[in-house]
Amino acid sequence: QVQLVESGGGLVQAGGSLRLSCAASGRTFSRYAMGWFRQAPGKEREFVAVISGSGGYTYYADSVKGRFTISRDNAKNTVILQMNSLKPEDTAVYYCAAGSRPGIGTSQYNYWGQGTQVTVSS
Repeated sequence: QVQLVESGGGLVQAGGSLRLSCAASGRTFSRYAMGWFRQAPGKEREFVAVISGSGGYTYYADSVKGRFTISRDNAKNTVILQMNSLKPEDTAVYYCAAGSRPGIGTSQYNYWGQGTQVTVSS
């Protein structure tokens, strides 16, 4: 069982930056691929970024590539999403998720956090 808690969301102007954190419980954190997803009002939850258990593999949605960076610290059971050059269309609730393998589909993840709101004003 893995419990995930996101933090770091907030209100930022377009062009600004935010750093989201996801803290995980449990002793097997490094076994899990960790993904970030987001869901805007009236839209389906969409993939943002994923990192493998070792941290050696990362993959990003085209919409965030070059602006967002995912990283993890297995000693601290934490995964980070650094978001730069934010745009109004990045506004959403951001969720972290844990799964057995890196993937872009929500069904590939077994554990989810409660989400943190990111709002980007124009």
